[in-house]
Amino acid sequence: MLLEVGGQLEEQEITEVWQEEYDGAIYDLEVDRSHSYIAEGVLVHNSIYSFRAADFTILMNFQDDFGDGQPDAETQTMVKLEENYRSTKNILEVANHLIENNTERIDKVLRPTRGEGESVYCYRADDETAEADFVVSQIRNLETQHPELHWGHFAVLYRTNAQSRAFEEVLTRYSIPYQVVGGLRFYDRREIKDVLAYLRVIANPSDTVSINRVINVPRRGVGKSTLDKLEQATQTLGGIPLWEILSDETSVKTLVGRSAKGVLEFAALVKKYRQALDEQKGSEIIQGVLQDSGYLAVLKAEGTDEADDRFSNVQELYNAVLQFEEENVDDPSLLAFLANASLASDLDDAKEGNKAISLMTLHSSKGLEFPVVFLVGLEQGLFPNHRSLEDPAATEEERRLCYVGITRAKERLFISHARERRLYGNREPASPSLFLGELPTELITCNSIPNLPQKWTTPLREARQQREAAAKPGSGAHELDWTVGDVVVHKSYGTGEVTHIFGAGNKICLAINFPGQGRKIIDPKISALQRAE
Repeated sequence: MLLEVGGQLEEQEITEVWQEEYDGAIYDLEVDRSHSYIAEGVLVHNSIYSFRAADFTILMNFQDDFGDGQPDAETQTMVKLEENYRSTKNILEVANHLIENNTERIDKVLRPTRGEGESVYCYRADDETAEADFVVSQIRNLETQHPELHWGHFAVLYRTNAQSRAFEEVLTRYSIPYQVVGGLRFYDRREIKDVLAYLRVIANPSDTVSINRVINVPRRGVGKSTLDKLEQATQTLGGIPLWEILSDETSVKTLVGRSAKGVLEFAALVKKYRQALDEQKGSEIIQGVLQDSGYLAVLKAEGTDEADDRFSNVQELYNAVLQFEEENVDDPSLLAFLANASLASDLDDAKEGNKAISLMTLHSSKGLEFPVVFLVGLEQGLFPNHRSLEDPAATEEERRLCYVGITRAKERLFISHARERRLYGNREPASPSLFLGELPTELITCNSIPNLPQKWTTPLREARQQREAAAKPGSGAHELDWTVGDVVVHKSYGTGEVTHIFGAGNKICLAINFPGQGRKIIDPKISALQRAE
């Protein structure tokens, strides 16, 4: 072990370790994925969520594998911790009603130790902007009316990181401090900085900092040595802007040889959209840049949850440009949007503090609690997310996640969803989440009564058998060659038309426009999808 002694580092050995026996229960948030349990006394598990790498079926089978064979009311090998000291009775009743719809669960009911409290409020907004306006309005009113509440007592929980933008913009408008827990603010995220750097170079090619950020994003074979050669040339020529060299094909080929191809591809992209600045709107330019640069294609091909999240953030930036153009008819230019985005980022940096509203994904909220919670975006395809709609097991995992969100609230719980939401730049109708139809109406106050979806009724085992049968060779929809314009039939959404194809090979996803249902992004590998005759 290295220790500082007399201003110098010295290596010393640890010669003695103090130990003390502990007699008591251990509460562990980590979940052992192995089947074998080793416990001298009592084993207590507090986490059954697969997003923590847990396999909840191990807990499901514990009584069968290691139990005493007695019913739950008499068993000595399982102790249910059902008393809840956090939430009011009404909030717990809503949570209990929701989780009862899961078939794969240990029967456990949270029992309140507090009073009834206020009813849960469900708000139906016109769109995501109106939803954010409602949430911030409620927060401002509650903070004003209740002196005991400060900004740190409020939390906004959402399914995906991309949803934070609308709330960040409204909070910034009112100069309300906020923090993004477990993540970065919208304009601080890597992919957002990348795309904004592209746009800044197009607007101002002399922005060398932005050029250096994205000239090799995605990878074009432009490494550090290539950039060093180009930078050295700018200094040799009296400190001229890097763009003067990049924009000259002969100079680039002379300086960097085989690496010239990637440099010239980047320069051609910038030139193309600089010429379009006076003719195209900012939304059209960003759409073209994302397509021509290959940025979106790389994210889709990566096929990871992180890449999907970054893809959603980039699409949300596109939505932000569209919204800016709609709200600023006097000057909807790309330059005006970039100035606005820069200001928003600067204001974010100035608002850090301990007493701030918490924005976070539901995954980040595990283990936290707040007096007032807003659970937002309860819409089909968003929460539960579109990947889970064809998989009852995945839907049950989403329901457990919703249960987590509800039980973060101590005093007040607000739930919201939108009639429509901007998806990939288009306004699409949004259907209320099936979870809303599973909540007890007598405990919920609504601003309007939505057409609630039917409960999930397919037994888990039957659904699993259906999926296994559909996955047999020759029967999968993913084996078809899909093309834009194909008319398809989906068992839940009906007939639709393929508008976009993402990825290639066995990693493709289809964007399908279903009349009356809106555009859905569907993975044909797990979806019951057929080409119309």
